[in-house]
Amino acid sequence: MNQRELPLPFPELASDLPLMPARMVNEYEYCPRLAYLEWVQGEWAESGDTVRGRFVHKRVDKRAGKLPEAQDLDEDTRLHARSITLSSNKLGLIAKMDLIESDAGAVVPVDYKQGKRPHVSKGAYAPERVQVCVQGLILREHGYTCDEGALYFAGSKERVPVVFDDDLVAQTLSAINGLRLVAAGGQIPAPLEDSPKCPRCSLVGICLPDEVSFLNRAETPPRRLAVGLTEALPMIVQDHRAKVTKDGERLVVKKDDKAIASARLPEVSQLILMGNVYLTTPTLHALMEREIPVSWSSYGGWFKGYTAGVGHKNVELRTAQYRGSFDEQICLRLAKGWVAAKIRNQRTLLRRNWRGEDKPSQALETLERSIKGVARTRNQPELLGVEGNAAAAYFGAFDGMLKKADAEGEVAFDFAKRNRRPPADPVNALLSFAYSMLTRAWTITLSTVGFDPYRGFYHQPRYGRPALALDMMEPFRPLIADSAVLQAINNGEVRPTDFISAGGSVNLNADGRKRFIAAFERRLSHEVTHPLFGYRVSYRRLLEIQARLLGRSLLGEIPENPNFTTR
Repeated sequence: MNQRELPLPFPELASDLPLMPARMVNEYEYCPRLAYLEWVQGEWAESGDTVRGRFVHKRVDKRAGKLPEAQDLDEDTRLHARSITLSSNKLGLIAKMDLIESDAGAVVPVDYKQGKRPHVSKGAYAPERVQVCVQGLILREHGYTCDEGALYFAGSKERVPVVFDDDLVAQTLSAINGLRLVAAGGQIPAPLEDSPKCPRCSLVGICLPDEVSFLNRAETPPRRLAVGLTEALPMIVQDHRAKVTKDGERLVVKKDDKAIASARLPEVSQLILMGNVYLTTPTLHALMEREIPVSWSSYGGWFKGYTAGVGHKNVELRTAQYRGSFDEQICLRLAKGWVAAKIRNQRTLLRRNWRGEDKPSQALETLERSIKGVARTRNQPELLGVEGNAAAAYFGAFDGMLKKADAEGEVAFDFAKRNRRPPADPVNALLSFAYSMLTRAWTITLSTVGFDPYRGFYHQPRYGRPALALDMMEPFRPLIADSAVLQAINNGEVRPTDFISAGGSVNLNADGRKRFIAAFERRLSHEVTHPLFGYRVSYRRLLEIQARLLGRSLLGEIPENPNFTTR
């Protein structure tokens, strides 16, 4: 005998709590973790399916017709109302209904779906049937007779009737109560196990289901789910007194009222303005609406800040970040991981790029000892000492990775030691500029994921200092910034004549900066094999993956924050 589940409905929604969209019940039935990510943590990502779905709804989202009151509806009423929004405090839901029709005094909600009708026993999958049933229950709450609905599949132009029988109503109420329980509980559901649903999910690169499962159990390597082709790239404007405007769907850069460059808005991931560059207000509004951040830098490349829209809604992540930042043990554990990964990557870069006949054995041994020394540190001051010794050994050997002679046999670049403010030679100028650009890249990435980039764990918070961005960039200093400097110098992309010396400071001129920026962005687009997950991914995408994994560790989904080290 089949025993029904005992219903445990939530109480009526309090007035100070937001109503949940009915489509979240669809998401919950499909995957509880997906519903939690979208509703509680405010995550969203476009995919081909979401874009096609939005296109299908363009017509039905235009309101047409009127839904009469329930008592005014009789058997002779002919109803055809589009884009009707109704809510229910009892269910805690709000629904925007694509189409409502009438049949002999009853109403029939019709929900539009992109794609073709699936050939399954009940004409549609459970999440879609539950979603239209939710609309029926809300209509019942408003006094309408509603015993069935319909699903219209635009791809095959077929209509599938959905009868609201006892089993479907019970399944729908169970999904509604389950969704509200998960949302109120504040604990993200575990990812699906090796599910065929994941590859088509638009949030797979945010959810990281296989990666989280692998880091918890280390059994099956992840499928290649998180690797997406990034078409959008940063647009960098450094011309003095340039003006950035919008013309339709294009960003246009003007100088003296003449257009000198342009780019399509969908192809721009962020706008980077260096120096005295003017951005019009309508352009800024368009960028914020599309969630395209604007980075502001000095003419010399120092990162000043960024402008974004309303920001990420993931309060849970920032709460976990703040809580962890006040825990000395969490801070030390994270800091030790970042520093050890940076030293390993410094050692790898030194071995790969050494240009002399004899290997820098002393420096390599010092770095190896420093890696072991990191594990023995008991507090952050000790860790800073180990990091400082490793940096001295690494930069002491840095000159051995530089090409020493140009085509005429003359020494092109020379490097004695690392200094920061002001940079005393061209190599230090390049390193400082590269670190500033890497800080900017990490600040934008962390903000996009939902972190506060100014609250760190290793670097202490100071006014205007993106401490978490400085934390996260530690392992990537040698892999991205230092590597870009070496490539630009050794490939001849940047020459000694590209620098200006004044007042004891050395900086790139405009042409040299433009070529080095190209080298740095090319490095971000370079693909590497992830040592844990086995798939290839660009550094640009890798920054986001590492940021999301830090979030998973702070929220307790994975035991440790996995740092990236190259082989």
